[in-house]
Amino acid sequence: MTTTTMTAQLHALQGLSTPQLRAKYCELFGEDTHSHNREFLFKRIAWRLQEQTYGGLSQRTKARLTTLVDESLIRVRPPKDFQPGVDAGEVPDLTPAAPCAGKIISRLYKGKRIEVEMLDNGFLYEGTVYASLSAVAKTVTGSHCSGRAFFGLAGKEQG
Repeated sequence: MTTTTMTAQLHALQGLSTPQLRAKYCELFGEDTHSHNREFLFKRIAWRLQEQTYGGLSQRTKARLTTLVDESLIRVRPPKDFQPGVDAGEVPDLTPAAPCAGKIISRLYKGKRIEVEMLDNGFLYEGTVYASLSAVAKTVTGSHCSGRAFFGLAGKEQG
């Protein structure tokens, strides 16, 4: 089969409905599919057609994959006693600590001392209020960067 024929087959697949794709899947794989996801079916069928036309994985690759995968560890379905929605405890607050109004943060950048005052509604730098530290850092450096990282606050609690 030529590449042109393969391309034509793939274009023809795009026009098929989900039930038609399910039937084509059964024809190519020799088994029914539980999937009703049109995109998934299209990709699987396209892969199979290309595999049949151009060849699949080499025997060496298949053997290597077999050595890498312990199939006994692969779980296709959850265990019978699996209970979705079991309370795993309280979700921790992962948002960084809020800055304290009035605090001054500073750093030396290219020989110049950069000082920013933290406000309740933003950050004051050279008479201008910025919405974020990243906006201040961009004004200072001329390019986008993390304001917390620029001022050495990344990974630290503020307060």
